[in-house]
Amino acid sequence: MKKSNQALKPIYYLGFPLLFIFLFSISCCQKNPDPNDDPVDEEQTSYAKVWMTKADQTSLLDQTADLPIKEYASANWPVLLIDSSIHYQSIDGYGAALTGSSAYLLNNKLSADKLNNTLKSLFDPETGIGISYLRLSMGASDFSLSDFSYNDLPAGETDFELENFSLAKDQENLIPILKEIQKIQTDIKLMGSPWSPPAWMKTSNNMVGGKLKESCYDVYANYFVKYIQSMASEGFTIDAITPQNEPLHFSAGYPCMEMQSEDQLTFIKDHLGPGFESSGIETKIVLYDHNWDHPEYPIQILNDPDAKKYVAGSGFHAYAGNVSAMSEVHNAHPDKDLYFTEISGGDWATNFGDNLMWNMKNIFIGTANNWSKNALLWNLALDQNFGPKNNGCSNCRGVITIHTDSDKVDLNEEYYAIGHFSKFVRPGAVRIKSTIPQDLTGLELVAFMNTDGSKVLVICNSQNAHKVFSVSQGNNNFSYTAPARSVVSIVW
Repeated sequence: MKKSNQALKPIYYLGFPLLFIFLFSISCCQKNPDPNDDPVDEEQTSYAKVWMTKADQTSLLDQTADLPIKEYASANWPVLLIDSSIHYQSIDGYGAALTGSSAYLLNNKLSADKLNNTLKSLFDPETGIGISYLRLSMGASDFSLSDFSYNDLPAGETDFELENFSLAKDQENLIPILKEIQKIQTDIKLMGSPWSPPAWMKTSNNMVGGKLKESCYDVYANYFVKYIQSMASEGFTIDAITPQNEPLHFSAGYPCMEMQSEDQLTFIKDHLGPGFESSGIETKIVLYDHNWDHPEYPIQILNDPDAKKYVAGSGFHAYAGNVSAMSEVHNAHPDKDLYFTEISGGDWATNFGDNLMWNMKNIFIGTANNWSKNALLWNLALDQNFGPKNNGCSNCRGVITIHTDSDKVDLNEEYYAIGHFSKFVRPGAVRIKSTIPQDLTGLELVAFMNTDGSKVLVICNSQNAHKVFSVSQGNNNFSYTAPARSVVSIVW
């Protein structure tokens, strides 16, 4: 017996390291936990659909495996609560600016087939990302082929009757491209924003700098009326206008104009608002249209009840300040809407993943959670040299890049950021309540309900580790593992 025990002893001791190695190998080979690995009831017929973009670009708005919807939320994971009975703001749409430069490139630098495919990738919600809102420059901007307004005159001349008003410059590229877009997205929303009135209306007698002459307040209000009516005759409804792009940035080398809050208040209250009313114009007036760092500008105007009655809401850019400024304005005037109207990506930030995360957290999820009805980026399209430019930003990036030497089109990170909203959150949707549990950190999210009753949850996981959670909305419950540094849109 003693000899037999001695023979077994080496095998007995060897078992411990072998067992350790076996268990360690299992642990190392495990993938991210998938809460949906459990068997699904054969009668399960309801699923949530998922689209994902990863910071490392291994997934670009790709549809992934459906998630089975169950009656109860899993007790194993933190639970995100979605309450579709609590509604916040309605959504007008998501998109970018169809600048003069963008329209020129689309109209002149792509073959017919390439243009058709490109526009479908931008505006078709089934085969593309379904952009539903565009901002237009009323006349020239810093991304046009030249300086122009709709009523240019030789120096020293005036036209207070606006007899020479003309959309001729827009008819070269912008209007033809808009008509092509309209074939794909028939109810596209349009916002018009001027960078400058005609030079003869300004104290500088130039489209660069200066202020609106007091004698021209009425005629400039009529200029907006003419623009809206002329665009209507071309088949386009201008849903909203802003009185002045970036009214506090008036020292640029491109069309611009100073318009302090007291100037804009007077213009809206005594001229633009009454002018729209007397002409039967229903286009919304969105004031300010500048950075988050001066929320007092729109609040001052809205504090005047005679001006406020003409105003639909306030517009913001993101080149300074914090997105929370939009909630500050909402809290001061909760009966008025908020709009996010401009931010540009550029060659100063070339990391795809970092740009995607920032845009989702601040511009799309951030503005929605701070009451915005839309989110618009800057140039819809620019070329490989960040142009054509009209003394504007030297390295701004378009949502897409059109290579003028090859008919090639790049879909940039901004394209995917827009797409995670525009493809799924359709015009008329409402933001609904979403609650993140305290033990689930590192996620940014927002939820919506479309007019057809479908729900959309957009989640950004900017952390370097995956996040596992369940989602509970009434009797609809599902679980998900969000990979590290990823964005997902979930629809059910």
